[in-house]
Amino acid sequence: MSFVSQSQANSFNHEQLEKVMQQALVSSADNTDGENASYIPYLASVPSDLAGLAFVSVHGDEIVLQDADFKFAIESISKVMTLALVLEQSGAEDLHSKVGAEPTGMPFNSVLALELHQGKPLTPLVNAGAIATVSMVEAYNCEDRWQQILAFQSQLANSNIELSQAVNQSEQSTNTHNRAIALLLESSGCIYSEPMQACDVYTRQCSTLFNTLELARVGATLANGGLNPSSGKQLIQPENIPHILAEMMMEGLYDTSGDWAYDVGLPSKSGVGGGLLTVIPNVGALAAFSPRLDPFGNSVRGQQMIKQVAQTMGWNLFSSQQH
Repeated sequence: MSFVSQSQANSFNHEQLEKVMQQALVSSADNTDGENASYIPYLASVPSDLAGLAFVSVHGDEIVLQDADFKFAIESISKVMTLALVLEQSGAEDLHSKVGAEPTGMPFNSVLALELHQGKPLTPLVNAGAIATVSMVEAYNCEDRWQQILAFQSQLANSNIELSQAVNQSEQSTNTHNRAIALLLESSGCIYSEPMQACDVYTRQCSTLFNTLELARVGATLANGGLNPSSGKQLIQPENIPHILAEMMMEGLYDTSGDWAYDVGLPSKSGVGGGLLTVIPNVGALAAFSPRLDPFGNSVRGQQMIKQVAQTMGWNLFSSQQH
């Protein structure tokens, strides 16, 4: 079944979905594969057995299960939100010309990917492209840039999103590699504010805390043509949604994005804090949280839960029907 029509969203069965989500939580409960991110000390300390699952429909209906109220570091999922903000301010053509829209085929923090392409980042969803995207936010200074990003995260989540000082301190003290990336971007003319300030704001945007429900509201906004179904506010213009979802499909799970598209067929974005967001256009969004990660930085149980739900519900953008 292909989810492209509003009529399919209107006929959606939430009772069935809640049962399917509960089954996915139970099925993944014994999965102890992977481990917490250890290169950021704060993330290593999060209890590894936590698991939350949430769904928000394009009508604002919510399903919240297990540890969905636990606040976790949003990490790289923040890249999607800042991408949306810059698309609103600068437009798709400007962003595409400065950052690009191609999978790198390399790790999310790769310096080699920059060197191979003359210092130009290929996608806003790897670190180099995300730092460049942050630098494109139209702002008076560093603090204005940060406040705009934080406010936009709060609008998307329909909640008061806050910076975790503990996460930020942990990340700022270990972000030498990202600072080097920012300087490489400067050397190639591919950063649009002072590079260390862009890196600082990028690190802060990754250090905010979301729970699984708030993350699902972000995805539901993307599923609903940019209108947040929880607040009723138009936050993203409809013409920018396809660009965001395309980036998520191509690079949302880093090195395993192609496998995810092959098996699940839905635009998604992971973060090393254990979050995973999946958008079902015109229907809603699933969000999962579980901190143990695979070698590529994606939540192990999060992937298992969302894959099971999506396949059971028949959600896949690449499916078609006979006519």
